[in-house]
Amino acid sequence: MLSIQRKSKLRFYARAISQHWMVPDAWYRQCLERRLSFCDQDDPQLIQERVNYYFKPNAPFTISEHAHDLKSMSSSKQTAYYYDMRALLRYFPKTLRVDYTFGDVRDTADRPTLVKSREISDTNGNNVLLKLNQVRHFMPIQDKVPFPDKKDLLVWRGAGWQQHRKDFLAEYWNHPLCDVGQVNPPEHGSRVEWVKPKMSVAEQLQYKYILSIEGNDVATNLKWIAQSNSLCFMTRPKFETWMMEGRLIPGTHYVELRADYADLPEKIKYYEEHPDEALGIIENLKSYYRPFGDSRREELISLLIMKKYAELSGQCDG
Repeated sequence: MLSIQRKSKLRFYARAISQHWMVPDAWYRQCLERRLSFCDQDDPQLIQERVNYYFKPNAPFTISEHAHDLKSMSSSKQTAYYYDMRALLRYFPKTLRVDYTFGDVRDTADRPTLVKSREISDTNGNNVLLKLNQVRHFMPIQDKVPFPDKKDLLVWRGAGWQQHRKDFLAEYWNHPLCDVGQVNPPEHGSRVEWVKPKMSVAEQLQYKYILSIEGNDVATNLKWIAQSNSLCFMTRPKFETWMMEGRLIPGTHYVELRADYADLPEKIKYYEEHPDEALGIIENLKSYYRPFGDSRREELISLLIMKKYAELSGQCDG
């Protein structure tokens, strides 16, 4: 049986590749105004608020000499990032050039640059967020296991490369309230006993409590936890993506842990004794995440970001 992740990837690449070869870019350029008109039928104020959150600068700027247009991007490695970016650029003139950075982004750019992630700060404005690599980060799931029927443990599986993950594993790999472990082979600074078998998303959904722990930037599993009937445990996030993690409220959308995770056992015990509070937080996070599943609105917001980029960079009229 194919995993949830595998099925999502197969559907994504099949659709992206077929659209790449079968639908001319000129057709999309003709559809732009019609797509943008959906804003009048939706909630213009909410949509503009999100556009301004993702794309903070409002002053004109100059693109770099390394900026790419759609044609020069086509020679790039054809990853999920590439197909997500191409799906937006094809609506605009083929001469439109953009600065972008694919992958896990931690640094702030020196000019408006299209990225997947950025540090949560007051100075992150040049990192313009797009919904990139969405097949990995916005994978739809269904959790049919009610919270009371799940295992009374906290679960986590992931790569233990970063020091903060190693510190967590050193403390909790064998804790009676946890089923946590790294899935990569042990290397410098880690121990062989930390290595545990991989778990599918479906297997992790059997647990009441799921740890979301940031890696190079955001925690990949936060988006599917937000669709589940399990309670999210995490430290206050340092990075954000299209999900706007910077807007998540501790105690409302997730259980906040100390940076050293020292309060993890007492937090688990607390929510074992207060399941109604746990259910309230779970529902709040699910409600927060639900709008990201509206594909038409998501595309509209993305196109408005690209339109703003084109206008402020002087490549098209407002």
